[in-house]
Amino acid sequence: MKSKICDVVNDDATLISRRAWADPEIYELEKRGIFGRSWLFLAHESQLESPGDFVQAYMCETPIIVARGPDQAVHASINSCTHRGLPVCRADHGNAKSFVCPYHNWNFDVTGKLQAIPQERQVKNRPDKSKLGLKKVPRIEIWNGMIFGSFNEEIEPLEDYLGDMKYYLGAFFDRFPRGIEFVGAPQRWVINANWKLPMENQLGDVNHGPFLHASVIPASANQEIVDHGLSVVPGAGHGATFRLMPEDSPVEQMAWGFEGLATLLGGPEVHDYLREIHARAEERVGPIRSRFKGLTFGVYPNLSFLWSNCAFKVSHPRGPGKVEYWSWAVVPADAPDAVKKVLRSNHTSFFGPGGIVEQEDSEAWMQQYLGSNIDFADDRPYFYGLGEGEEAPHPDMPGLVSNTANEAFARHFFKRWRADLEAVEGQ
Repeated sequence: MKSKICDVVNDDATLISRRAWADPEIYELEKRGIFGRSWLFLAHESQLESPGDFVQAYMCETPIIVARGPDQAVHASINSCTHRGLPVCRADHGNAKSFVCPYHNWNFDVTGKLQAIPQERQVKNRPDKSKLGLKKVPRIEIWNGMIFGSFNEEIEPLEDYLGDMKYYLGAFFDRFPRGIEFVGAPQRWVINANWKLPMENQLGDVNHGPFLHASVIPASANQEIVDHGLSVVPGAGHGATFRLMPEDSPVEQMAWGFEGLATLLGGPEVHDYLREIHARAEERVGPIRSRFKGLTFGVYPNLSFLWSNCAFKVSHPRGPGKVEYWSWAVVPADAPDAVKKVLRSNHTSFFGPGGIVEQEDSEAWMQQYLGSNIDFADDRPYFYGLGEGEEAPHPDMPGLVSNTANEAFARHFFKRWRADLEAVEGQ
């Protein structure tokens, strides 16, 4: 590597070298220092309701099978046969009793245990199948139905890893009596960009909205962010951005679900459901969080959540200059089917590969990657100093709080990023 990581991100993370997005050697450090050592989102329990249910996931570029076993536990295994390395599962999701490698028909159960080797009947020295199962993801933990895995056997418990981020995510999860559910398979598309920029965008960068998305975001919506918007760093690398609405705000202006197409497409059944949920919000999440009108949330390193548009997203790296972006629609688990159908439109109309907003985001992310590769520009690092030092503790909420123009969310992300890479630099 041409220089040390401390030369890529300065001490206060106000200057970030363009190489952070484009250097293949830095990407290799990211794989070891971040994706090999962090908690990574895999799936939601609503996708694995019965024994044998499975979905495919990724941990960085490593393919993973996540399955509900006969023991009702969640198991995660690397999708690569221990004989010749082929994937043993090719379906994105489904229900199965076993996974069979197409090359030599080695047969594995849904927990990853090797069950049968057809060729062993023809040899005298039979292999020990108990040692030849699919490689397991060593740590699996669940919070509020969200399944995370880690390759780091010594990693801290998931609850500690999330820390104060649980307070902000809980403002959404906990307002629904039965929590949330993921609807269908994720939308998946590939963008010629670095994985960190979509993550940064959803971590707290809401101030690009009135410029990049001027055709779809009205001035009144942006003014609400200026007047009531807060950006919080609950812990290094995590972020939460939302509007803390005044206590006397009209229900339709504050309640979750009214922002978006639900107000246009939803009839009385939808509106009544949203009002009912909001009427009990203070009881369920408290007086402060009941006034949250969320925007973007992020969990380090690559999980994002869009509050108003009902979507969880994962930014899967495919090299320094390519990202496979996954996006799931989420709905309240107890909502009537007709209501769920309307709420899904808040996601599909604006986000995903065909969504108006995300098409504009994707173009910006691709252009940023090209800008990071420009020759003779290495002496002009990107500036991340907006609002430096203005974030501060809040009397009613955890974390460091500031207005949404402050780039503290990105600085704290890159401080953690730098520390994680320095921990494996030179190894």
